[in-house]
Amino acid sequence: MKTAKTDMRAELLENSPWELMLKLSVPAIIGMLVIGLYSLVDAVYVGQLIGPSAMGAISVVYPFTLINSGIATLIGIGSASVLSRAIGRKDTETIDRIMGNLLLLILILSAASTLAGMIFTRQLLALSGAEGEILELGVRYMRVVFAGSVLINFAQSANMILRAQGLMKHAMVLMGIGAVLVMLLCPVFILAMGERGIEGSALANIVAQLVQVGLTLHYFLKKNDVVRFHGIRLAFSLLPEILSVGVSAMMMQVMTLVQQTVLYNMASRHGGDAQIILIGAALRVMAFSFIPLWGMSQGMQPVVGTNYGARQYERVRKSANTFFIGATLLALCFWIPIQLFPEAILSMFIKDAAIVAQGTGNFRLMFSIFPTLGIMIMALTFFQAIGKGGQASLLVILRQIALFVPLAVLLPRVMGITGVWAASPITDGAVLILSAAMVAMEYKKLRQAGSTLNAVVQ
Repeated sequence: MKTAKTDMRAELLENSPWELMLKLSVPAIIGMLVIGLYSLVDAVYVGQLIGPSAMGAISVVYPFTLINSGIATLIGIGSASVLSRAIGRKDTETIDRIMGNLLLLILILSAASTLAGMIFTRQLLALSGAEGEILELGVRYMRVVFAGSVLINFAQSANMILRAQGLMKHAMVLMGIGAVLVMLLCPVFILAMGERGIEGSALANIVAQLVQVGLTLHYFLKKNDVVRFHGIRLAFSLLPEILSVGVSAMMMQVMTLVQQTVLYNMASRHGGDAQIILIGAALRVMAFSFIPLWGMSQGMQPVVGTNYGARQYERVRKSANTFFIGATLLALCFWIPIQLFPEAILSMFIKDAAIVAQGTGNFRLMFSIFPTLGIMIMALTFFQAIGKGGQASLLVILRQIALFVPLAVLLPRVMGITGVWAASPITDGAVLILSAAMVAMEYKKLRQAGSTLNAVVQ
């Protein structure tokens, strides 16, 4: 009888790429959407139950929470890439070292994150241009969030290990439980804590993550028949490979901190508090719209990684192409309503109709090329899955810093506040072209490797 381990590996190596995309992506997308929904709902609750200044406060805090997301993705994505290729090679020794190494790294890095986030809260938020009531509320919210760093980091990174195995439904259920708890607890905590409602919103997140961590640990200790804890210690031989791939994923998160800090700073300088509030709402929508694409990319990772580890290079190309097409179609599902109903979407976060009216045109502009971003995200995941962290890192650096920051600083001098909003689509258009060229070059190498392998076999 086949075990679940061999069944999943066989599916990844043999089933139709379209079938795998649907089977793996749908639960991953649902799980990620639920996660994104609770982040979105958190902003809605805070904006409606506390006020626009509180919504602005959690918006300027959000980029700094990406420090934690960066830690989780550094360890989680790097470990997931190593794991999926090890499954393809049937490398049991590597598989058995994954979880103990992951947990110890998360504990060490999360401790540093908690200390930095709680000690230097005010100084960090001042970098975004926040001041007055928005700054004071942000300080109170951020300190509670960073108190729970280790919980969110372990929950996220361990979930990435499940996805690397192709266990998307299990990952979805665990994420979904945490997300639903946040959506239920957030308004209760906000109202119950009265004047401390903004801390209540952050505390609801921590309580939900604590429950998710407990369930995740139980699954890896008792239920998972492939990946389990075999001692909690560093796997030094795996660290270079984990960090090489994980750094590109981490940079996507951490450099978003820099990107959004610059964005808020420019918005404050050229448009004041109203533009900070509008940018905050727009970035919440952007983050939510990206989440299904990241969900699909998580379906792509085990398919490409496992086939690459098994040296089935033609299937790697065919599978990647399938996900490129699927991601483009998925992105259209978000682009269309944003372009048709910008006022309604912004009004979910902002009660002041006058502020909403100032932002609808620029909101459309920011999302103008969104349908093409699925290709860029899948290109990043493609390089991470095959262990080419350098290529992925190059794309991230260009998108988050090297192109975006100069444009965000210079364009407003020519275009005013519209230039702040235009920096994102212009940057993404340039990175998209480069992504397509880099993938085409990698495809050429895969064809050559496949030809060489076939010649040796024959």
